Amino acid sequence: MYLLDTNVCIDFAKARSDVLRARIRARNGQGMSLSAITLAELRYGAARPEADPSDEARLDIFVSVLAVHDFGRAAAESYARLAGTMPFQRHSFDRLIAAHALALDLTLVTNNTRHFADIPGLRVENWTR
Repeated sequence: MYLLDTNVCIDFAKARSDVLRARIRARNGQGMSLSAITLAELRYGAARPEADPSDEARLDIFVSVLAVHDFGRAAAESYARLAGTMPFQRHSFDRLIAAHALALDLTLVTNNTRHFADIPGLRVENWTR
């Protein structure tokens, strides 16, 4: 089972990687999911005044085939353990998403593997290669 990071969703929507698009399409939503935090980031991007007017509709279609996990108590406790043992990082949403993947025992799919390289126990895959 996989948790898709925000950058993967954006790259899929903008067709930045043929390999990524093929892998996501081949799964047809099976075994893939989003954190509610990722969904919030995507909705924010689609709602910005400078966003393409079709972004929200495309996002609705993309999200309709994915499970969206609420960021609940287990994820919050995972984040607290993670944040308490590591130096502060600017990419705080990345840390929340990583903690969520750990709490759910999911593999995180991201293009920014370096943002997650220092997180013990986190399984990470880059589907753009």
